[in-house]
Amino acid sequence: MVLSLRQIFRDTSLTSVSSGFVATLVAFTSTIALVFHAARSLGASPEQVTSWVLVLGLGMGLSSIGLSLWTRAPILITWSTPGAAVIASAANGVSLSEATGAFMVCGVLMWLCGVTGWFARVMNRIPYALASALLAGILAKFALLAFAEAAPHPLLVIGMMLTYLLGKRWWPRYAVLGVLLVGALLAWQQGQLNAEQLTWSVATPVWVTPSWSWLAVIGMGLPLFIVTMASQAVPGVSAIRVSGYEPPVSRLMSWSGLVTLIGAPFGGYAFNLAAITAAIVLNPHAHADPSKRYTAAVMAGLFYVAMGLLGGAVAGVLAAFPGALIMSVAGLALLGTIGNGLASALKDDHHREAALITFLVTLSGVTLMGIGSAFWGLVAGTLTLFVENFRVHPADDQTDEP
Repeated sequence: MVLSLRQIFRDTSLTSVSSGFVATLVAFTSTIALVFHAARSLGASPEQVTSWVLVLGLGMGLSSIGLSLWTRAPILITWSTPGAAVIASAANGVSLSEATGAFMVCGVLMWLCGVTGWFARVMNRIPYALASALLAGILAKFALLAFAEAAPHPLLVIGMMLTYLLGKRWWPRYAVLGVLLVGALLAWQQGQLNAEQLTWSVATPVWVTPSWSWLAVIGMGLPLFIVTMASQAVPGVSAIRVSGYEPPVSRLMSWSGLVTLIGAPFGGYAFNLAAITAAIVLNPHAHADPSKRYTAAVMAGLFYVAMGLLGGAVAGVLAAFPGALIMSVAGLALLGTIGNGLASALKDDHHREAALITFLVTLSGVTLMGIGSAFWGLVAGTLTLFVENFRVHPADDQTDEP
């Protein structure tokens, strides 16, 4: 059924507007620093970083609005947060054009998983423990770098850490926003803000012609696909179903892949179902009537679009911040995800050692044959599982009776 504007306005409540705004605020303030870091790791210019913010905001916003109106369910599309971590960790030796090609490969794989129904079968091939360990290993590197910044910038990092702890205790939903505000205040007090980078121009898309490198595809494209699908698609679908909705999962996957494929040359590296922020628009606080709760995701989509159009201002503000502040915000924002990943990876005795090896190899940052540690971590964990579960022929397993 096609919804009219009058019906949408009638279904929208103040709580759905506020929930949509909070979801957008949490998404941007908690992980935009990591996306910014990923773009800069690939050598993106300020104009290209602005394009990333613009295309990501438009892709998330328009997709969330369209899919929510189509399904009459709160469907929230977001960028891949763990994917940004993969990009930054695998950026060494990879050009922006090669990374763009890898993003497009990721989009094609996501689209294929949707149109063929391979999504569930592909993910079932990767034990959840290994996928969780892979994610934790990728993200843990950023948390380590955040704490390492305490040596050259003790006041800044320790102040942000204390703010994070107090925030988790008293205002957990806005803890990361508090960290960002306190960090900016401390950086300003120490004269570390570069005000010359501030700009309020309207964002414009910047095209990057993709080039193809098997090293970039294997070292960045495949890990980007795996962690995006494993850490966001799976929990994203679960969150929607637990809330009582039954969306067309395969079509959502194929749409995410198509948007990624189209947006990749402009910086839209990976789109997928939201997992954490989705809980905000799926919560009964968003709207008392489940059939009208889709309006919270529509409102979030509108705010996403607005943030994307202000991409020049967002990128300018982040460029004015010192690197230590960006890294600390990103690292602290990821602590919860790292902890959950490790808990999921190590809780099963049967997969514990393989998950631990996956985590450590990924965390090591090792590069072999030009391929980053995310891929080798998954290879090492899979090999461990194979050796541990390999069964010899019964005749070879017999022992003589004493």
